[in-house]
Amino acid sequence: MTADHLLAIDQGTQSVRALLFTPDGTLIAKSRVPIEPYFSTAPGLAEQHPNVFWDALCTACRQLWAIPGVDRQAIAGVALTTQRSTMVNLDKDGNPLRPAIVWLDQRRTPGLKPIGGLWGLGFWLTGMTETVAYLQAEAEANWIRTFQPEIWQATHKYLLLSGYLTYRLTGKYVDSVGSQVAYIPFDYKNLRWSGKSDWKWQAVPLDPSILPELVPPTGLLGEITAEAAGDTGIPAGLPLIAAAADKACEVIGSGCVDPQVACLSYGTTATINTTQKKYMEVIPLIPPYPSAVPGAYSLEIQIYRGFWMVSWFKREFAHEEQRLAEERGIEPEDLFDHLVESAPPGSQGLTLQPFWSPGLKVPGPEAKGAIIGFGDVHTRSHLYRSILEGLAYALREGAERTQRVSHKPIREIRVAGGGSQSNGALQITADIFGLPVSTPHVYEASGLGAAMDAAVGLGMHPHFDHAVVAMTRVGHTVEPNLENHRVYDELYNRVYLKMYKRLKPLYEAIRDITGFPPRG
Repeated sequence: MTADHLLAIDQGTQSVRALLFTPDGTLIAKSRVPIEPYFSTAPGLAEQHPNVFWDALCTACRQLWAIPGVDRQAIAGVALTTQRSTMVNLDKDGNPLRPAIVWLDQRRTPGLKPIGGLWGLGFWLTGMTETVAYLQAEAEANWIRTFQPEIWQATHKYLLLSGYLTYRLTGKYVDSVGSQVAYIPFDYKNLRWSGKSDWKWQAVPLDPSILPELVPPTGLLGEITAEAAGDTGIPAGLPLIAAAADKACEVIGSGCVDPQVACLSYGTTATINTTQKKYMEVIPLIPPYPSAVPGAYSLEIQIYRGFWMVSWFKREFAHEEQRLAEERGIEPEDLFDHLVESAPPGSQGLTLQPFWSPGLKVPGPEAKGAIIGFGDVHTRSHLYRSILEGLAYALREGAERTQRVSHKPIREIRVAGGGSQSNGALQITADIFGLPVSTPHVYEASGLGAAMDAAVGLGMHPHFDHAVVAMTRVGHTVEPNLENHRVYDELYNRVYLKMYKRLKPLYEAIRDITGFPPRG
């Protein structure tokens, strides 16, 4: 038998999936193991023991081998994609020194020394001092160094979750360039660790030796060790090919390599991404992330707490749907499309600004969520529809920012993530953008993107353009309703785009009065 299957391991926030793909992008087997996303010992903290992630990975792989027809000997290589910005401290023996700090963590480090010298002067002159202070305060390494100095002194390696799992699989301290999305001294323009004179070493002081070696996507990270083979059942000696972080893999797994095809992810954080070959900053000082395509960039605009608002709505307002879903053995979200259909496009003027968590620069750290236009006609159906509309408005604004910088119009939209399962969300997105909206042919777009990196790295496809044609295709497409688009266009331009500017002074006042969110 020819070894031409690709094993993709996708370590997400709430589960890990072991996925087996063919070189044409067909998903032939899948196992999923839920995990507890995090535990919290104090408000705002989100941590998880690194072994929880590893044990779930091992279980998912072993479950995959138990599926009838799965042949481990047919696997040509392995690729790993993980959640972003989850940090692990290891001692000299490779053992975790403390729980991993998960990306959902909200701890901040107050009172850090500001960036000095010419860099500090430059940030002051350009009005970026608060942004840099925010980045310093958010860096997990700064918190550990300040409040757990004994842990920091004992840290032999400081790794992203991707680097930790790569170490467990290969025994090497190495990670993919495509996974470097965190508050660490990484040079996003040149896709390597920052140079010695870069301001990031002042912002996050650490010894460069504690960081892993970096390999570009499609490169060889190492081989599966005998120990890892015993734990996972993956054949020893198989190559582990560098992929990228889950969002970056989702972008290429959705077929979005052309900069005129944007990928919308309706996940816990809603995002819009385009793949670009040139480095460009949509927001000054906020870099694009590494793409899953080597040498390329993923321009990303984030809406924090994006599709989380659907979970919030479910908890607070959807008790009836939760009851019915339990009776029918389905998820409550499966019943939400009837809420969309119960309210007209534009929600009769109910307009939501989805800034449920403070931003970094756009919107600023003072930002808060807002809903305006309430009247006695409005029901929870209007509220739910306005959530989806507000998210799509914010993503459209992100698309327009991207187009102004890239000078390349977005002509097509692909939607991935949990929201891609909602026909109502897809139609609203198409109507607000005025563009056709398509879903990938497989829900596991992130895993498919990792498999594409493996396929190119192993020579199954000569380059990514070929891999995109061979391995991705559209699931189904929703065309915009032009009458609805006219309504949305008016609301977007005459109402939504003006909300933040008009409300910003009030957000600042709230911040001054209540102290939330705190200043960096």
